[in-house]
Amino acid sequence: MDLKMKGKLALVTGSSAGIGKGIAKCLLQEGATVVINGRNKAALLETANALAQYGTCHMAVGDLGTAEGAQAVIDAVDALGDLDILVGNMGTYKGTPFAEISDEEWDWMMNVNLYSQIRMCRHFLPKMLARNSGRIVLIASECGIKPLTDMIHYSVSKTAVIGLARALAEITKGTRVAVNSVLPGLTWTENTAAYQTDRARREGKALDQAIREYFITYEPTQLLQRITTVEEVAATVVYYCSEVSAATNGATIRAEGGLIRSI
Repeated sequence: MDLKMKGKLALVTGSSAGIGKGIAKCLLQEGATVVINGRNKAALLETANALAQYGTCHMAVGDLGTAEGAQAVIDAVDALGDLDILVGNMGTYKGTPFAEISDEEWDWMMNVNLYSQIRMCRHFLPKMLARNSGRIVLIASECGIKPLTDMIHYSVSKTAVIGLARALAEITKGTRVAVNSVLPGLTWTENTAAYQTDRARREGKALDQAIREYFITYEPTQLLQRITTVEEVAATVVYYCSEVSAATNGATIRAEGGLIRSI
């Protein structure tokens, strides 16, 4: 299937590693020019060098959790031309009991996970509407629908991202611009690999056994009963970045292996 991405300019926020890096790679393989983003210039440069074999990759260094960082990224992208695809992937998480989450920690979580999305969309969505062309995909989480009690602030921030995507989609009514959100579940990123490996070691189990038992104990409703890959999530995201997905707008797309039990 031709996703018709040749000549398109895409920005993937939070893309120096993990799911964001996988999305950037997939977009490059489909022929898009991609701007990757991160706070650490050295780490971002390493990722850019690794991705260069797949296509034209630019960098935009900046912390989107701050207004100044967001403006630096906006300026870097605008210098390259009109943005066709925005993937809002930047995010963070932390496990803290609800009663112990301070105002400062709430502010930090919402700044990184929600306001970073707002800052990018506030700038690029009006430009897409003016050109009557563009795709925005905001990366939320299955926790936005199925909250985790030990990460309530994270879950709430992701619920807000889902709401933001739907609200912005309403603005696109009657145009050729679309805004959707994607909800990954547990995905085999560098952080996940480190956590699962350490957990298996602490429990004195082989890694594959520890992972099987993890799903039995913690995620029994997940239908795949395995950890999804970055490539699987990236392929889903990139499809909804394409004009081929034109019939889908304002949707909450689940890529969590069937964890959320609903019709």
